Amino acid sequence: MKLPDMNEARLRNNQNIDFLYLDKIEYSGLYNGKKYYLRTYGCQMNVHDSEELKYLVESLGFSETKVMKDADLIILNTCAIRENSHDKVFGFLGRCKHLKEKNKDLIICLAGCMPQERSVIDTILEKYRYIDIVIGTHNKHELRSMLIERKSGLNINVLSNSNEVIENINYKHDSKVTAWVNIMYGCDKFCTYCIVPYTRGKQRSRKHEDILKEIDELIDLGYQEITLLGQNVNAYGKDLEGEIEFSQLLEMVSKTNIPRIRFVTSHPWDFTDEMIEVISKNKNIMPYIHLPVQSGSDRILKLMGRRYTKEKYLELFNKIKMKIPNVSITTDIIVGFPNETDEDFKHTLDIVDECKFDGAYTFIYSPRENTPAAKMEDNISLEVKQERLQQLNEKVNEYSLLNNKKYLDKEIDVLILEVNSKDKTKYMGYTETMKVVNVTGDDIKIGQIIKVLILSAKSFSLDGKKVN
Repeated sequence: MKLPDMNEARLRNNQNIDFLYLDKIEYSGLYNGKKYYLRTYGCQMNVHDSEELKYLVESLGFSETKVMKDADLIILNTCAIRENSHDKVFGFLGRCKHLKEKNKDLIICLAGCMPQERSVIDTILEKYRYIDIVIGTHNKHELRSMLIERKSGLNINVLSNSNEVIENINYKHDSKVTAWVNIMYGCDKFCTYCIVPYTRGKQRSRKHEDILKEIDELIDLGYQEITLLGQNVNAYGKDLEGEIEFSQLLEMVSKTNIPRIRFVTSHPWDFTDEMIEVISKNKNIMPYIHLPVQSGSDRILKLMGRRYTKEKYLELFNKIKMKIPNVSITTDIIVGFPNETDEDFKHTLDIVDECKFDGAYTFIYSPRENTPAAKMEDNISLEVKQERLQQLNEKVNEYSLLNNKKYLDKEIDVLILEVNSKDKTKYMGYTETMKVVNVTGDDIKIGQIIKVLILSAKSFSLDGKKVN
């Protein structure tokens, strides 16, 4: 039984990164005829991790079911970023317990970021011992061997940190059109509110040649778009002696000639002029930037450990707007950070008014175990936090609609991803600037990039018809 240690998770050492190249996985029929149900919580990284978990269990003979009660294996791939994520998972585990009482052979697996928290493990040991497998973020590739060598009772296998980069990973991609590509793991920024450096470990960049090899394989399979993925992609290479920088990696990926390239997420601290230059001159790097600001108050930004001021953020924002044609910029904003005053919140509303973001992910601050912010005095009531969130969302939605209306009566390139889930007569796709478009028309095929005339605009989507 391997248990996590949050203090060890915080440590950063100068040990070299070890690159572990996995052997080819041979199909096993050990679980032929069995079904698995997988539920994903959290960020894009978790979504991509779930694609790996799916491949691992399907290599043992499991097939996927969307009906939980039909499953022989239930996997919860969890998120630790906010308290309500914890509550949802523990609530869902209660439902799993009822299923296990009816089916003693049901296997329950808890994976992802929550197991990296010692308090979560202690809760599991105290209240949820009916779980069979608990595995963390650093060694999720070992789920397959844990299922093969499964022992009775609760099996916990969680590493606190890692110096390894795992290569030759296989994925069952959710899409045949767009794909995630990890370029790095972990984070060394240690923003005072954020648990990611503890749950995802130290920053570890992949070698650029391994990234390019994976992208070439996706191109051969017909993928039209890839998203370079990391907790802070523009810090890529800084942990690896002799490795290229992110701007150089972007340039190399552009030369593969895949039609569309995106990347998430960026920290303003590491966003360089070279990156802006590369994006502006390569048409297959999409003009869409997600640039978290978190707060418009310099006092709060300092307490958050963000290492930039409002002025510096605006300087970068305006430079991107000026140099990248037609760029759309979205952001993240936290309200109710410890001791945030009305004046601090007003500064946040001011920066939203100035930037007029295309969209924003907005959150009420949630204290996370072992982070510095969790030790700060928080004298803001939940009622005030909710009022601030509502004010912020109204403003964000107003500017989102304003930006979307700029597309009215224009012909825009749209990559078609799927049939609209609510209206089977329509298709859903994305513009280069990451706007959702619902499209009508004849002879539309998934995976095509087509011209679409935009007919109407809402805050979160556009409607249009294919241009013949």
